[in-house]
Amino acid sequence: MLINSFWYLLIMVEIGDFGESKSLEKFSEIDHLKTLEAIFFVSGRFLNMQELVSISDLNPIIIRELINRLKERYSEVNSAIQIIEKGDKGKEMWKMDIKQEYYYLANRLASGSSEFSKAEKETLAIIAYKELIKQSVVIKIRGNKAYDHIKKFSELGLIKKKKTGHTYDLSLSDEFYNYFNVSGEDMKKNKGKEEN
Repeated sequence: MLINSFWYLLIMVEIGDFGESKSLEKFSEIDHLKTLEAIFFVSGRFLNMQELVSISDLNPIIIRELINRLKERYSEVNSAIQIIEKGDKGKEMWKMDIKQEYYYLANRLASGSSEFSKAEKETLAIIAYKELIKQSVVIKIRGNKAYDHIKKFSELGLIKKKKTGHTYDLSLSDEFYNYFNVSGEDMKKNKGKEEN
């Protein structure tokens, strides 16, 4: 009788008809999905596969499946959240963001009590508008307080500083575009519209 019970259990596990193993698999899958979702939520930036593997300790094949499941989930429930993908095959990057039709909410929140003061926003706007500008020119336009603004932007990785003579050339970094969820092409189009 004991031998028959052993064989029965072995067969059930082998053919996958053992209810607990299926529920454990399902729990693990849901847990992995939640882990990946939390990583995207907390990071707030584009992450490549290497970073996702390093943070989650998951297999790249599983990560790709989970990303697709998250994309499906957000589209099925008509969520305001989406997973954005960019980059060529093998160099893809992903980020959780709100859908474009809800950007106005983010802008409304950002114009309230945000991490940048009005003066800092104006300084950053000048750098963004010019795309490449000397620090000395920004200081002439914005005053000496702009030194602190530029230092903050540089520390946050929003701008790049390159020493040129006695001053620096300031330009936007990739992090700027990721942070504000804009592309260089979009900014050039908007700048062209303003100049016409």
